[in-house]
Amino acid sequence: MNRLKDSTSPYLLQHADNPVDWWPWCDQAFAEAAGRDVPVLLSVGYAACHWCHVMAHESFEDPETAALLNEHVVAVKVDREERPDVDAVYMTATQAMTGQGGWPMTVFMTPDKEPFFCGTYYPRDYFRQLVLSISRAWRSQRGDVTGRAGQIAAALAENAASTARALRSQSGVQFRQVTDAAVGGLERDYDATLGGFGGAPKFPPSMVLEFLLRHHQRTGSAAALRMAEGTCEAMARGGMYDQLGGGFARYSTDAGWVVPHFEKMLYDNALLARVYLNLWRRTGSALARRVAEETCDWMLRELRTGDGGLAASLDADSEGAEGKFYVWRPAELSAVLGPEDGAFAAEVFGVTEAGTFEHGTSVLQLRADPQDAGRLARIRGALLAARAARVRPGRDDKVVAAWNGLAISALAEAGLLLGRPDFTAAARDAAGLLATVHVADGHPADRHRAAVHQADGHPAGGRRLVRTSRDGTAGNTAGALDDYACTAEGFLTLSGMTGEARWMELAGQLLEVALGSFGDGHGGFFDAADDDEQLIFRPADPADNATPSGAFAVAGALLSYSALAGSARHREAAEAALGVLPGIAARYPRAAGTGLAVAEAWLAGPSEIAVVGRPGDERTRALHQTALHAAPPGAVLALGDGSQAAGSAGGVPLLDGRGLVDGAPAAYVCRQFACLAPVTTPEQLREALARPA
Repeated sequence: MNRLKDSTSPYLLQHADNPVDWWPWCDQAFAEAAGRDVPVLLSVGYAACHWCHVMAHESFEDPETAALLNEHVVAVKVDREERPDVDAVYMTATQAMTGQGGWPMTVFMTPDKEPFFCGTYYPRDYFRQLVLSISRAWRSQRGDVTGRAGQIAAALAENAASTARALRSQSGVQFRQVTDAAVGGLERDYDATLGGFGGAPKFPPSMVLEFLLRHHQRTGSAAALRMAEGTCEAMARGGMYDQLGGGFARYSTDAGWVVPHFEKMLYDNALLARVYLNLWRRTGSALARRVAEETCDWMLRELRTGDGGLAASLDADSEGAEGKFYVWRPAELSAVLGPEDGAFAAEVFGVTEAGTFEHGTSVLQLRADPQDAGRLARIRGALLAARAARVRPGRDDKVVAAWNGLAISALAEAGLLLGRPDFTAAARDAAGLLATVHVADGHPADRHRAAVHQADGHPAGGRRLVRTSRDGTAGNTAGALDDYACTAEGFLTLSGMTGEARWMELAGQLLEVALGSFGDGHGGFFDAADDDEQLIFRPADPADNATPSGAFAVAGALLSYSALAGSARHREAAEAALGVLPGIAARYPRAAGTGLAVAEAWLAGPSEIAVVGRPGDERTRALHQTALHAAPPGAVLALGDGSQAAGSAGGVPLLDGRGLVDGAPAAYVCRQFACLAPVTTPEQLREALARPA
């Protein structure tokens, strides 16, 4: 039976025609395992994962291996991007049992969802033997297997609870001390020669870079700026950045940013577009501006879906080979450009006969800008056009709410700062998709629960989020905490860039659900809602990973909302959510970038900037653009036409009672609900924003 054919996950659809009798994650799969008295094989991956493809080709597409699986286990396939809760729980088990993790993740568990053997990629012959060994142990050593599984599940649950308690016990440290100490900790790990932190592989430290830029802006720290500039330049000039089409690959396999792992993720590019935009705001770097704009262009060109959202990722592979779409040989350059331009391109982009990648191919780098910028632009255009004829990498075109929220923030700010209304329009389209398809009343998996909750005293479902959609059709996976946080933040940013108050209202509704359904009762947050499926423990990881942690992201959204709404309740909730920051930042500041960036916004106020003026008035546009360009860390913006009366219902409270000044557009700068006199020129606004908090 083909149980994956109707999935909204392209990753599951990749496996729909396997000879393996796959089940999606569902109660029926575990009931089937109990009924057949066999263990469950959980296989977790994602569409752009290279080694997931390798294991699929070797094992899951192989009839012999599939026959073994079908006989001895119930096989369950999960898209980690669609079910981050399942992925988090069993990745914790995998790391605890093996000392490492990664994808594909391979877990054998009981029909009660308790894991007893975990790993990642296995070659086919080894995997076959493993399946047979697991099956023998299940039949002949059942007590040992199930006993071990129960002990593991209990230990994981206790460890999750004790970790949360330990982190909360270290709250109360002043944010100023935490951020200063974090810069020192990052300096010890900084690669002053090659940029970035630590050794190979090097991942883009997007959230850390955002923190460093905010810290420099608030304190003038030369060390923070040096690390941010050095890392941004190294990434943008190496092979991890697509020198022809823009956009960043997932990570660099080496310490020098030369050879990437070629998959491209929406979240990396959304976060990095904003980082480079902020680097340009702070330093005027032409490279930073170019990379920010090209990255936004890449997102719209390569990831935009027909329904206005942004797709999750591009694959690393094409024609079954990793990176084939992106790499070049000297002869290929000459064939496209002619011998003279071909030789020039090879020198500029570091393409050698020996190659920097595999089989004599090279990843394009741009270690220095050539003097002839026009020639470079012409060559880039020709190579990009020639590359378009190659077989393109596959695209995972599901829309993930959290990642689209990150993209909305980046595109909306870039649209205003760079004078690109197409970016703003794209942000609005993505927000519209989230608002109409992903936001609905009641729990996504079971809409009738809303009525039940109303009857039993539980808060009504409210405006609940679906995590994913595809082709405009919502999936049935409930939004995680980061979906609520990043979507709310995206809506708040879009409201400030466009003056459309409805986005702030929607953000407020999502944050109410986050506070009511994800809170742990002590100021912290779980990653899954209280009415989501119960797993062996309720995941609550406050540390950043490849994306901002839900706990830190929701702290940022709550803080932004509090500043726009004048809500002390939301500000207090943001402060409580940051209670885990000292414990994480002290041990591993690279996992606390989002929390540290929110702390910088807290220390800066954050500034509240209301711009009031008639739409279409060039003076209004100049004030609005200046407000964002000169904004202190984490500042919030509101844009109005002066018609919002004091205390009026609806709208953005920050605009209440604020009007034109002598008929001219004006900007009002406030901090913690106390305001300076309004100003009417960009110069006056820059001066007001430059005043210390």
